[in-house]
Amino acid sequence: MTCSCSPPCTTDILVIGGGPAGAYAASALAREGIQVTVLEKEFFPRYHIGESLLGSCRALLGFIGAEEKIDNFGFAIKVGAAVKLNQEKREGYIPFDPIVWNVVRSEFDEILLRHAAESGAAVYEGVSVQAIKFSNQNPDQPIAAEWKCMDGTTGEIGFSWLIDASGRNGIMSTKYLKNRRFNQSLKNVAVWGYFSGASLYGEGTERENAPWFEALTDETGWAWFIPLHNGTVSVGIVLSEASSLMKKSKSPGLDSSTKAHYLRQIQLAPGLSNLLQNAKFLGELKSAADYSYSASQYAGTNYRIVGDAGAFVSHIICTEPPHSEYGIQIDPFFSSGVHLAFSGALSAAVTIAASIRGQCTEKDAIMFHNERISVSYTRFLLVVLAVYRQISSQASAVLSDVDEDNFDRAFDFIRPIVQGAADTDPAVTDAVIQRTIDFLAPVVGTTRPDLHERVSKRLDSSLMASDGPIVGLNTVDALVGDDQEAKCVLRMINSRKVFHFMQDWKTCQLEKSNGFSVVLKRGDLGLQRADTGERNGTSCI
Repeated sequence: MTCSCSPPCTTDILVIGGGPAGAYAASALAREGIQVTVLEKEFFPRYHIGESLLGSCRALLGFIGAEEKIDNFGFAIKVGAAVKLNQEKREGYIPFDPIVWNVVRSEFDEILLRHAAESGAAVYEGVSVQAIKFSNQNPDQPIAAEWKCMDGTTGEIGFSWLIDASGRNGIMSTKYLKNRRFNQSLKNVAVWGYFSGASLYGEGTERENAPWFEALTDETGWAWFIPLHNGTVSVGIVLSEASSLMKKSKSPGLDSSTKAHYLRQIQLAPGLSNLLQNAKFLGELKSAADYSYSASQYAGTNYRIVGDAGAFVSHIICTEPPHSEYGIQIDPFFSSGVHLAFSGALSAAVTIAASIRGQCTEKDAIMFHNERISVSYTRFLLVVLAVYRQISSQASAVLSDVDEDNFDRAFDFIRPIVQGAADTDPAVTDAVIQRTIDFLAPVVGTTRPDLHERVSKRLDSSLMASDGPIVGLNTVDALVGDDQEAKCVLRMINSRKVFHFMQDWKTCQLEKSNGFSVVLKRGDLGLQRADTGERNGTSCI
């Protein structure tokens, strides 16, 4: 049910934030018969960017019983995605099977929040969390939250479990754990608006209505074109902050307004300009600066952190793979934001349910969630790193061979990840994922066979094993010290390990992670020991 103030004095589970991550976690847990309360500071509907979804969202929405609602609403169908990274080559195309949607987020997010209420969660809008209180016996365990309604009413709600889905505010990470780390070299600026009357990519073909993503010809960024069901298209430009400032400072005599700057960048995307040739700009521009950050943990005693509350990385290239122990969010180039919000929220729900039901220890549940978030995010990061290298060096054969006139081969390799299939599709085997990472490895760094052999002779074999636990960069550095050869080899080995962790939200046939696998069966949601060979049902619904 959706409620007005005031929230109850106690609840089993408190969810801070009613966006996709919070609404999803609330729905999953409420459908298990667990008492859930959601506090959302805004009143829905509210505007949000991030309008293009991955095919994996169907399976994830299906588990909480919301897929049919989205299907029936009338959102624009997304049959695939076209990506042009070089003006001298044809665009690459990624078909989506199953097809999914481009959505107006204000409408999509409201459907999800109302679904959480219909699933049994108590949803309170216009209520912000001001502070969190912790147990005297265990200072790391949150037990209550102070809230404030928009009308000035205040109060406190006690809880047994907390899910922080508070978005970029990230109350647990920023105010209490204080473990958010900013990378000042990774700053991006996005400017976007809406047009009517635009042409459609692939009109009259099986590709019709697919979103279009295009690298700018001056290699400073990229543009998006996303058709929506209301007859408009979302058109955005993404630049590094340094590139944006440089362009404005080097344009004396030109209109320096945000609109003029935005329209000049569109001219650097010929394919986009062609689609907008007869379109009308609807007048309002929005902008945002993305600051890259990560955190050292996403779970602790009786709490889970999901979505943007945990991590975010802006859309520019970085020079080395991420710390494996840190989760990182990438959006919107491959539309991963909602997928990662859903999969992270489901991980939170699964591990909380497992801990409540005694299927594992809370320590095991914490480890499972931390690893699951990190692995899912890192998959997307590796792909985006490759794409950004190609954007910033369009003449180089990063994602194509020198004699190829397109990037189709590259997109054939990376398709399982950018479709979200690596997290949802049982047909995506270990071999498919290994093929993907084998293709991407030269982009993010390689090691020579002779170097690998030399290093293997002086390191413990467990560190070199491809199926061993993921070791973060800090740990690698501590283990090998100044041995640069060993550091290079171990970093590559661990960047490849993230693709060994396959999960399938559809059939519950998941690989083990820290000795556990997920049971996605309504009424028995949780974890089971992976070595038992037992299944608590074969259907997720």
